[in-house]
Amino acid sequence: MRKKKLPLAYKPLGFLLGWTSGALAGMAFQATWKAIRHEEDAPDALDKDRGWGEVLLAAAVQGAIFAVVRSAVDRTGATAIERSTGVWPSGEKGGRD
Repeated sequence: MRKKKLPLAYKPLGFLLGWTSGALAGMAFQATWKAIRHEEDAPDALDKDRGWGEVLLAAAVQGAIFAVVRSAVDRTGATAIERSTGVWPSGEKGGRD
């Protein structure tokens, strides 16, 4: 059986979804950090005045939020593409490279 080819239109949509998920994740992280630590800015890895625990906590929270938001946005986009074209927008592996 021959597999249907992914529509070319998904490439720019995938780029837009990636950008959108990054922006949403950034906003969600800022709101979460403010709720956790009551600070406007999360520590940066090179911030000399912050301790290891604080820097690693910020990185872990940011990574978790980014992964969840990106997966939710990707899944929503893939579902929309499948509904409109009948083709699931992934390669043979079934996910991101």
